[in-house]
Amino acid sequence: THGEMGMLYAKDTHYKPDNLWYYFTADKCPSLAGKPKLFFIQACQGDKLDGGVTLTNRTETDGSSSASYRIPIHADFLIVFSTVPGFYSWRNTTRGSWFMQALCEELRYSANDRDILTLLTFVCQKVALDFESNTPDMPCMHQQKQVPCITSM
Repeated sequence: THGEMGMLYAKDTHYKPDNLWYYFTADKCPSLAGKPKLFFIQACQGDKLDGGVTLTNRTETDGSSSASYRIPIHADFLIVFSTVPGFYSWRNTTRGSWFMQALCEELRYSANDRDILTLLTFVCQKVALDFESNTPDMPCMHQQKQVPCITSM
């Protein structure tokens, strides 16, 4: 969908992103309490551009219980935006959004081998490193970058 900072746009209305998960909180939907709830949001969060930076040197470093407990109503949510707050979300006119391309590829090839946070970390890395805008006729939009934003609650 389309969006801007703190707002998503549908065909006939606009709404805050938290309206998406409002009805899935533990108090509104008790049957989902304690169960993971995943939201993947492909939308701009603003119009800022990320020109990236060039790195010249890189260093690398190597039981069951029946006790009851209370959880926050917003527990067990994983929300992933295609870009960080305030920034543009890119897409390829033929292949689709960078984020969805990377997410689908990681799910296709790694879902059985990696936990979801590790998989999403690879999605972020892939979007950040493997994609760059290619619009030489629009210099201000050329060679721009993007990175998804993961929120765990």
